[in-house]
Amino acid sequence: MASTYDCAVPDQRTEGLAEAAKAVRAGRLVVLPTDTVYGIGCDAFSAPAVRNLLGAKQRGPDMPVPVLVGSWSTIDGLVLGVPKAARDLIEAFWPGGLSLVLPHAPSLKWDLGSTKGTVMLRMPLHPVALELLRDVGPMAVSSANVSGQPPAASAAEALEQLGEKVAVYLDGGPSGEPVASTIVDLTGDDPRVLREGAVKAADVSEVLGREVLPA
Repeated sequence: MASTYDCAVPDQRTEGLAEAAKAVRAGRLVVLPTDTVYGIGCDAFSAPAVRNLLGAKQRGPDMPVPVLVGSWSTIDGLVLGVPKAARDLIEAFWPGGLSLVLPHAPSLKWDLGSTKGTVMLRMPLHPVALELLRDVGPMAVSSANVSGQPPAASAAEALEQLGEKVAVYLDGGPSGEPVASTIVDLTGDDPRVLREGAVKAADVSEVLGREVLPA
């Protein structure tokens, strides 16, 4: 049976984070608040858990699952190399609404979908999410909704859509305006904005000192 914890109540937050960490390590799914919308997440390195996540969303592997991290330094072990552009953007916008697409380290044993050798990484600006990520490590996290349905802006909305497919729901209150993260592709010679969201493309260009190309 799914459990929901109100993270505004200190005791429930402590218990909920412990239960969520236990669920992630056991290969189960959790719902967590982020600074954009609520996310459904699991251990990024558990292929069965990622398949369950895609199944819960009724989505195929053609749309790879992004990875959330709890610190700047975590990225070093996940990608083939961290270019200066990535460092500059991380320093400017992490934690926050900027996702970076980079070639992942070939030694990593994960299956996030049809990534073509890349991974999309973000560090969310939400204390509950960060605490969980710092405990369990990188998590594969997608929006907490069934594909085709509106993204969940609350734990209750996520529960209504995903139900018992998720072991633990961490309720961090309403997420506010559901603004998606901005996605910047750093896999080629020239950075490209694949999606403009919480961070303006002009701000990305200013940090990099060059005009960023649209997708």
